[in-house]
Amino acid sequence: MSGNPRIIPNGGFAPSAPPWGQSASSSYSAAYNDFEPQGGMPRQSGSNPANAFNDVFYGAGSGFIKSGLGVYGNKILGSGREYVQSNMSRYLSGHDLQYYFQVNDQYVKNKVKVVLFPFLHKGHWTRIAEQVAGGLTYKPPRYDINAPDLYIPIMAFATYIILCGIAQGLLGKFTSDVMGAKFTKALVGWAAEVVLLRCSLYALGSGDAPILDVVAYSGYAFVGVSFAILFRILSSYWIVPWVVGLWTGLCMAIFLVKTMKRILFAEVRSYDRDSSRHHYLLLFMGVVQLPLFFWLGSL
Repeated sequence: MSGNPRIIPNGGFAPSAPPWGQSASSSYSAAYNDFEPQGGMPRQSGSNPANAFNDVFYGAGSGFIKSGLGVYGNKILGSGREYVQSNMSRYLSGHDLQYYFQVNDQYVKNKVKVVLFPFLHKGHWTRIAEQVAGGLTYKPPRYDINAPDLYIPIMAFATYIILCGIAQGLLGKFTSDVMGAKFTKALVGWAAEVVLLRCSLYALGSGDAPILDVVAYSGYAFVGVSFAILFRILSSYWIVPWVVGLWTGLCMAIFLVKTMKRILFAEVRSYDRDSSRHHYLLLFMGVVQLPLFFWLGSL
């Protein structure tokens, strides 16, 4: 019967006769292709399941990850970028961040001298204003020694952390957590200085002072603290860094008092010169610099 295998004399089986209309050679070829040439394992018909899985999940243009997760990823990143931009524009509206980094070598040298030796500063403390199409504005730091900048505070902040690490290493107290602890301490000190100046200006009736100006003026404290720690590293006498810290703290107090009075007199113009409360607040602002300096300078 055509559909059943035939028994051959040597005990084996022969393939059944091919169906009607199909040649024996084609039938034998099909039967041979269903088996691997080596090992006798049958071939898998159709495409490879692993390739099909890759096509579904990683396929170019139509894969699940590229098409599905890619869309959600773009939405998340897009919303995050819009959130950051909206908040930055809200808190820094009216401020040009590049303004605070327009410095040169001459400005940096002169500004450090003003911070460390404010009583030697010749001339006025007011900023240079200029008339532009949009109204009155101030010249950038490279053209005005009294203008605030963020370059010196950020560099002094980083220098302070590095010097603290070196000092701890010389004392044999350096550990893996020292740099992180000093960074946190410096950040807390900077934030405390900003809050102090901001609250003092509000109390003096000048709460509309630009926030980046306040951040810049607060960051100048790290210039004096860094010099105090540097002298502690270089000097073998324990009294030297304390004298330097006291000196730089007093100089920072003078610098801030003169700067805040300039803001009140020339920039905000809401200061009552005859009010003793204002004088006490300015004095308090200067006195607070000493304990802040000694706290930041302590190792």
